[in-house]
Amino acid sequence: MSTTSDTMNFTFSDTIAGRVTGFDRDARVVSVVTPGGTEFRISLDGDPSAELLHNLGEPYQDATGHIDDMLREGAFVLAYGVFYPGGERLRFEAKRLIFVGRQGDDFRFEEAGWWVRQIREIAAFYRRAQFGDGPVDFTGYRTEIRLGGEKTASHVQETDTISRLVYGMASAFLLTGDDEYLEVAERGTEYLREHMRFVDTDENVVYWYHGLSIDGDIEKKLFTSEFSDDYDALPAYEQIYALAGPVQTYRITGDPRIRNDADATIRLFDRFYLDPEHGGYFSHIDPILLSPHHESLGPNKARKNWNSVGDHAPAYLINLYLATGEKAYADMLEYTFDTIVERFPDPKNSPFVQERFHQDWSPDTTHGWQQDRAVVGHNLKIAWNLMRMHSLRPKAEYLETAASLGETMPAVGGDRQRGGWYDVVERIRRDGEEHFRFAWHDRKAWWQQEQAILAYLILHGITGREDFRDEARDAQSFYNAFFLDHDEGAVYFNTLASGLPYLLGVERLKGSHSMSMYHSAELCYLAAVYNNLLVNGKPMDFWFKPDPSDLDGRLLRVAPDLLPAGSVRIESVEIEGEPHTDFDSAALTVTLPETSGRVKVKVRLAPRGGTEVTG
Repeated sequence: MSTTSDTMNFTFSDTIAGRVTGFDRDARVVSVVTPGGTEFRISLDGDPSAELLHNLGEPYQDATGHIDDMLREGAFVLAYGVFYPGGERLRFEAKRLIFVGRQGDDFRFEEAGWWVRQIREIAAFYRRAQFGDGPVDFTGYRTEIRLGGEKTASHVQETDTISRLVYGMASAFLLTGDDEYLEVAERGTEYLREHMRFVDTDENVVYWYHGLSIDGDIEKKLFTSEFSDDYDALPAYEQIYALAGPVQTYRITGDPRIRNDADATIRLFDRFYLDPEHGGYFSHIDPILLSPHHESLGPNKARKNWNSVGDHAPAYLINLYLATGEKAYADMLEYTFDTIVERFPDPKNSPFVQERFHQDWSPDTTHGWQQDRAVVGHNLKIAWNLMRMHSLRPKAEYLETAASLGETMPAVGGDRQRGGWYDVVERIRRDGEEHFRFAWHDRKAWWQQEQAILAYLILHGITGREDFRDEARDAQSFYNAFFLDHDEGAVYFNTLASGLPYLLGVERLKGSHSMSMYHSAELCYLAAVYNNLLVNGKPMDFWFKPDPSDLDGRLLRVAPDLLPAGSVRIESVEIEGEPHTDFDSAALTVTLPETSGRVKVKVRLAPRGGTEVTG
């Protein structure tokens, strides 16, 4: 008997994620409603294994003997199993169950110390992968790191990947106080300054080399980008991310040399990338005349994109403001966010923002790989960062744009059956079709899960909306269930739609042009901040190590992020282990003592009314 090609007559494995709505113990069937609102009946006839969600560094926690007790109404569960055809509907038989908590409203990633423990494990992986058990020597740094942490033969050191590693290590110190991680951050910052920085005294600016090609004792500086999208040009995003690690380190140390580099790089942006006529920043300049209009730029001539306008804030500018309180940085932040809300949304044509533009802000829908496609994570990143900026300089359009993206993105960029968030999709839905088509695949990248988690955590934390809380919990569930590599360490680059890790090509690596601890550490740092201080009312400890003489007025600024005014206070301060009382609890500043040399400062921040301490 033949069947037509559109008949489902084969088995396949997949994942269902959702909340339990009922459990028939006798029939061994559990009913689950997915984030998209679809109810599935999941059979347990296949004797599935079960586990409790566990963090990096924690042992596997078998829950197979507790399935019946844990399938309570409201419990969030991820079920991996087999779909069998037959009858009027597919039958799904579970083979593996992951419970994210011990009971219905319990989510392990909301434990006060969850994300702190995770960043400690990630930092230990990258410290070991890059430097082994020996001294921290960046001459042996490799951009490419294999799945288990082994280095490849490639010895091109990219400026941005070193900076991203530095960012991760600095963030790990902020949360743990482990001096080993600060040592990596500071040595990496010095290496960047010594080997990747070019000081243009004629123009009074700093710009950063793409990287170094090292062959034995021969060091060849790579001035322009080596990548096809940006080849032989100076892309704005490389200059932007060169500052990410040093500026995060500056928050800890107050080293004035780092601030001088940042200011000189900002002058580079304002002098050569800024468009004084139409506004915004150009995406590329040529390496000789430093012009965005030179013919050698080809398809990048006189172009603007998300990275050149929107990445200043999360990569370095918010952190530079947090460390200094400088009005000029707040003004630049406001300028970039005003540009985003004015130019990027395109509600008449698509729920997704525009990401590439010509000089006059007309959309560039034929550029390279992007064409007229949406990077889901960029839409979420805009929502997340607009909410941060709304706390600094509140504007209705910031809140409205962020909330609108938060409302529309789940249906068009999220996986409403399995959980998690997709990568790149077509911006325009074809006539007669229900879904926005995937550009290449339906895999899920680690950094786009980060953007979703942070966007919905801060949206919920500030607005109090329960739908945003659910999205934040769903995103954290998928990420912590499937992206943590419990065998080799750190996190996977990509998973299949089902959550199984995708381990081919560059996506098999733990270090590459795209991956070097930045996003995984940023997620740990800010998920801890938002979950504890903004959502769940739990205090946190942060560490700093400045020389008081480097700080204006010996004033250390300790705000963890741009949060609503008055939402966080200093509860206590210790300097070198001794109590210190000279601080402004509401302003989140500590006046350090007059002393020679650096001091280690531990600051406990608490939300209004918080009493529980992080673990």
